[in-house]
Amino acid sequence: MNKNLQLVYNALLSTPGMNDPVRLDIKPSRKLVLLLAQAVERGLGVKDGDGLIEALPDSNINELNEFVSGCLERAGLIELSSNLKAIQNLKG
Repeated sequence: MNKNLQLVYNALLSTPGMNDPVRLDIKPSRKLVLLLAQAVERGLGVKDGDGLIEALPDSNINELNEFVSGCLERAGLIELSSNLKAIQNLKG
């Protein structure tokens, strides 16, 4: 990753208030939760890029994974998501 870009992302992530909790009152469909979870997991799987994900420390990546898991759990999609991952692993 470009060192200057990483410094910019780190500066953005460390600005005051970035660690403050945010209340989101949304009611996404199960389909949207499943799509969001897959998009986040794919994004986290990219190792060679210049995006924000590559600048994140492991603690933030773990927090993001926990958030996605919580969304899947609340939507009742843990088992479906696991089954889809198993099918994808068979393909690849």
